[in-house]
Amino acid sequence: MRSGKRRTLMAGVGWVAAAALATLIGMGGIRLIGDSLTTTPGGVLDQQDVAKALAQPVPSSSPTPSGPAATTPPAKPSGVRKGFSSAGGSVIAGCRDGRPYLVSWAPSPGYRVTRQETESEHAEVRFEGSGGRSEIRIACSGDTPVEQQNGGGRGK
Repeated sequence: MRSGKRRTLMAGVGWVAAAALATLIGMGGIRLIGDSLTTTPGGVLDQQDVAKALAQPVPSSSPTPSGPAATTPPAKPSGVRKGFSSAGGSVIAGCRDGRPYLVSWAPSPGYRVTRQETESEHAEVRFEGSGGRSEIRIACSGDTPVEQQNGGGRGK
């Protein structure tokens, strides 16, 4: 009977060691991957981040033309970006060839994004949460983004 207790004890010690090793490997993997598992893609911007983003010029993503096929210059962003906010969240928008596009958007605490239309005749984000529904709808006046009043949100 003594050998039966010994086997049970060894099995228990082996199981605890395996569980501890698996936990350490898992924690190491999470540290290696970093915050990408627990953060929002693209991050959530606070007011200082929004101000910094608005102060930066829009980078040109157009390739350098080469060869005879590259005769028409690509559409360029105007460089004008503006921030808009409502009770449900905030948006940074710009205009390209007179059409609005969304650079980024972030819900306020207690809200979530339920719809976004990033490039169209207008660009819009709908936030829903504990305080109800809020929308920010953007159009362009020339190359400057402007908020369209649609009754769904409170712009600032």
